[in-house]
Amino acid sequence: MATTRSFNAMLNEYLPNELLMEELVKRDYLLSKINIDNSWKGGQIIVPFMGNDASSIAFGSLTAAADIAEYSPVRGTISAYKEVWGSLLFNETDLQQHDGKIPETTFLKILPDQIDRFMQYMKECVSIQLTTGPQFATATAEASSASGIFTVDRVDRFQIGQKCSIDDGNSAPTDVYVIAVNIDTKEVTFSASRGGSAADLSTYTIAQGCAFYHDGVLSDGTNAFVSLEDALLSNANGGGTSLHGQTKTAYPYLQAFNYDGSSINATNIVEELFEAFLQHRIRARGKATTFMCSYKNWGSIMKSQQVDKGGYKVVNDPKRSEFGWHETVIASTKNGEALTVAAVQEMPDDLIFAVDFDSMTFRTNGGFKKRKSPEGDMFYETRATTGYSYIVDLCLFGELEHTKPSHNMAIHSISY
Repeated sequence: MATTRSFNAMLNEYLPNELLMEELVKRDYLLSKINIDNSWKGGQIIVPFMGNDASSIAFGSLTAAADIAEYSPVRGTISAYKEVWGSLLFNETDLQQHDGKIPETTFLKILPDQIDRFMQYMKECVSIQLTTGPQFATATAEASSASGIFTVDRVDRFQIGQKCSIDDGNSAPTDVYVIAVNIDTKEVTFSASRGGSAADLSTYTIAQGCAFYHDGVLSDGTNAFVSLEDALLSNANGGGTSLHGQTKTAYPYLQAFNYDGSSINATNIVEELFEAFLQHRIRARGKATTFMCSYKNWGSIMKSQQVDKGGYKVVNDPKRSEFGWHETVIASTKNGEALTVAAVQEMPDDLIFAVDFDSMTFRTNGGFKKRKSPEGDMFYETRATTGYSYIVDLCLFGELEHTKPSHNMAIHSISY
């Protein structure tokens, strides 16, 4: 019996090419834009805000002392930070030098690349949750659920071997493992155990909102970050009933304007964005001028500007950021307002968020970092009969604080 080696199949062959890996498409738009505070060491954070201002104004006489409306400061709280952990395992035999046919004498150069790639993947998973909530994908069809196969809306978010949880509105969540991914059909096959065969998951249905979650998110209902969807949407439109411990409907300060996007289509989408922006300016506070949308909605916006600009014009030509998302600025020739439209990987097709990035802060204890032992080691050694292995753990402790929710807007129910 030999000790375990993940690279064994490659080590005795001539490799004319470097190890090939797919390019990572960044999905951390929100984390790249909002304020980051790395100094939170844990414990409760107080989120104070003014529930209402003084408003007693009378014409012709003084307001009676007993009838004066006082200002009302309110104490919101973030009770504790959320924890996210990512883990990598390396076999010792792979880390030893191997002279011979391969171009490099060792695969050690792969390790920092893998750790950096994994940290980026971890950031993407967190950013997806910060944007649209605890689920990272939903089932759109039961392709063959009795054989563990579902058609999903975001097939790009699944990896072979990935562990996740499946849940719907009338079933208990269960852990599953990805054993096959079909990019063309958007079908993913799941097993009930690592390395196992396809599982019977027919109890989970799209009628009950079947969705997929990262490991641990559903364990006690408190592990998910506060997302834009939860914070900005009203409860009637799919958001939470409270924010930072206070009921949203009790204070206008906590209420982001929700615009009904059911009338939006591929032709009128730009006009609707400006109408939503105008309604937000009339009803709410702040000036959210960056619209986060999906690539489907981005495509409709760009096409409408090429076919029929009408009362709008592209001020800045569309550009692809080095970070993987697209942004452009569209101005109205009627009122001179200019809106930044960003195509963001994290966004679903049925929502568009208009965001004031200064209205939120990600509070964290040092951000994404490698776990280090008291001795300074950044790995954990384990021993088995198959050899030694080393586990590298990455972590994030934090929470998204919404300091001015009413400065933002959510456009919901987009269904064209």
